[in-house]
Amino acid sequence: MIILSFDFGMKKIGVAVGEDVTKKGRPLIVLKALNGNPNWNIIKNLIEYWHPKFIIVGLPLNINGTKQDITNKSEKFANILKYKFNIIVKMHDERLTTVEAKSIMFKKRGFKALKQAKIHSFAAVVILESWLNLNIK
Repeated sequence: MIILSFDFGMKKIGVAVGEDVTKKGRPLIVLKALNGNPNWNIIKNLIEYWHPKFIIVGLPLNINGTKQDITNKSEKFANILKYKFNIIVKMHDERLTTVEAKSIMFKKRGFKALKQAKIHSFAAVVILESWLNLNIK
């Protein structure tokens, strides 16, 4: 089963793809967004190409589990995905995923990797793999 994952942001949205057998994901792309609005045609093309069973969207929460300003915007993004593309969308806690993604990138490629804009797609991988490890037995 193929799954797409999104790390939502107001300026950049990371996208990853993964599957349930290996429970692994890989970064695909970082989409530019204007106030949280991406180019929906690119997302449509990704969905048509990958044919995911469903989509995971990171749910940004404060460290204590409470909502923050961007939480509602991420939920709105997930709802738009659901209704625009008629696909199941699930939210998944993304606390500390950017920190973990930076750690992974640093271990693989050092400081140079941290300067690249791909951090958001690596965060989408962390979100996806975290969901897979919690939900796929």
